[in-house]
Amino acid sequence: MTTQLEALPHRHVLTLPAEPSAVRVARETAEQVLVEWGIGLRHPAVGPALLILSELVTNSVRHATILSPQLTVFYAAGRDCLALAVHDRHPYQPPLYASVSGTGNGAGGLGTVMELTLGLGGTAVVRGDGDGKGKSIWITLPL
Repeated sequence: MTTQLEALPHRHVLTLPAEPSAVRVARETAEQVLVEWGIGLRHPAVGPALLILSELVTNSVRHATILSPQLTVFYAAGRDCLALAVHDRHPYQPPLYASVSGTGNGAGGLGTVMELTLGLGGTAVVRGDGDGKGKSIWITLPL
């Protein structure tokens, strides 16, 4: 599985207002770009990827809006890899793997994200902005 975003030939970026309609728009955009990139919507990774994306955008809308009136969604793909990320300007970086191990309070959305990601053999990482005032949550899934 490709691990460097730069190595992924297909990329798309979408910036949206951090409001509930962003979830639908991000998901519909994902469906459109995946089809354009030749990744069928019936591919076994696509359904879980769309749910993961919906959960990440929902979390940004629910928890980051006060400091981040916009969010940015990154889509990327290659021959054997799909990468999705949601960026907002809220500094809190959730402990992703604690939501799976039961050691944190990450039940719900992030727990679902992590169970799906790990179940597909993917990876998840939180990357903080250089100024410490925002973050991106990156999910990489094998195709």
